[in-house]
Amino acid sequence: MSLNATPRGERVHIAIFGRRNVGKSRLINALTGQEVSIVSDVKGTTTDPVTKAMELLPLGPIVIIDTPGLDDEGALGALRVQRTRDVLNRTDVALLVTDADGGFGACERELAAAVREKKLPWAVVVNKADLAAPAEAARREIATQAQVPVHVVSAATGAGVEDLKLALARLAPEDDDKFRIVGDLLRPADVVVLVTPIDKAAPKGRLILPQQQTIRDVLEADAIAVVTKEFELRETLASLGRPPRLVVTDSQVFAKVAADVPPDVWLTSFSILFARYKGDLAELVRGAQAVEKLQDGDRILVAEGCTHHRQSDDIGTVKIPRWLRHYAGKELVFEHAAGLKYPRALNEYALVVHCGGCMLNRREMHWRLAQARASGVPIVNYGVLIAYLQGILPRCLAPFPDAAQLLDG
Repeated sequence: MSLNATPRGERVHIAIFGRRNVGKSRLINALTGQEVSIVSDVKGTTTDPVTKAMELLPLGPIVIIDTPGLDDEGALGALRVQRTRDVLNRTDVALLVTDADGGFGACERELAAAVREKKLPWAVVVNKADLAAPAEAARREIATQAQVPVHVVSAATGAGVEDLKLALARLAPEDDDKFRIVGDLLRPADVVVLVTPIDKAAPKGRLILPQQQTIRDVLEADAIAVVTKEFELRETLASLGRPPRLVVTDSQVFAKVAADVPPDVWLTSFSILFARYKGDLAELVRGAQAVEKLQDGDRILVAEGCTHHRQSDDIGTVKIPRWLRHYAGKELVFEHAAGLKYPRALNEYALVVHCGGCMLNRREMHWRLAQARASGVPIVNYGVLIAYLQGILPRCLAPFPDAAQLLDG
C-alpha cells in the first residue's frame, strides 16, 4: 500500500439506514457517481451491510456503508436488522433515508433513538422527490420529530444530491488532531528509529499498516525516520551521530530491542502507540495487570480487527497463548474472534486481549472497549500485554506519564 493511500480505518464511515425500498442503494450510487450498490424494485435486495472505500468530494476519503432494511421480516429478517444496527458501532455519520409515503414512523424513530444514544452526527434524507415530493408541512413534521436537518432529494434524477454532499461535509467529525500516532512526542529534526521485522503475514514487499502510518506521522512532524530490522539495531544506533528521541519496535521483538536500546532513550511499540491513538491506553494498562488474577480454567478472548493468513507461529493464536500460560502458570482456555465478529456478551471471559486495531476506525475500537467495560471484563492489547509479561512496561510507558502512573499502585 502506498504511504499516500488512506487506510480504511482512517476514513470517515458514512452509513445509510432506512426501510426496505426507500432507495438507500440508489442514493449511494447517486452520491458517489458509481454503481456501488445493486438497485432493484424488489424489497430486501441488500441482505448484508456492504462497504466501499472511495473519495467523496468535498469530504475526501470515506467508507460508505449500505445496510439492509430496518423493516425486514421473519427470523432471517430479524438477523439482518440486527446486523444493520451493529453497523452503528463503526459509523461516524448516519443518514436515515425515508420517502414521502413512509414519513417518520416506528422504524425511523427506533433508529433515531439508537443514533442519539451513540451521539452520532446524522441527518434525515427524504428520497423519491421526483415521484411524490413531500409537502412542506410533512417535511417540517419530520424535522420536528427527528430534530436534525431534513434533506429532500431524488436519487433517480440527482435533485438535491449536491446539497446533501455539502451537508455531509459539515456533519463529518473534524480531525482536531488531539494527538497523532507519534507526532505529538516529537520536535523537528528529532530522530526516531523504527524497528520493523519483516512480517511473514504481510503481503510480500510491504510493511504492515501500523509501520507505514507511524513512518508517515514521523515525517509529518518534520522528524527523521530511520528504519531497521531487529538484528541491525545495534549497528544502526552506533551509526547515528546522536541518540534518537525514540525507538519504536514491533512488540514481538521487545526483549531483544530493549536489551539493545540505551536505558535513557525512550522505547515503545507500534501497538502501544495505537493503544492510545485508536483506543484508551490507560484502560489497557489496567487490563494488563489483570493477568495477575488469572486462574485455572479462565477463558480468554483474543480478538483481532482483521482477518489474515495464519502463520505457524501466529501472534494471536500461538505466541500470546504460549506467553500467557507461561507467565500465569495456569491452564487457560483461549478463544478467538477476527474481523467484525466481536462477541456481544463478554462477561464469560476473564480477559480480552485485542490487537492494535489498525484496521478498525476509532469509533469501533472505543465501542469494543466499552463492551468490555460494561461487562466488567479487563481488556488489554498485544503491545501493552507483551511489554507487561516481559517486565518492561514501565519503560515503554515513559513517553506517557499519565498511563505510567497506573502501574505505581
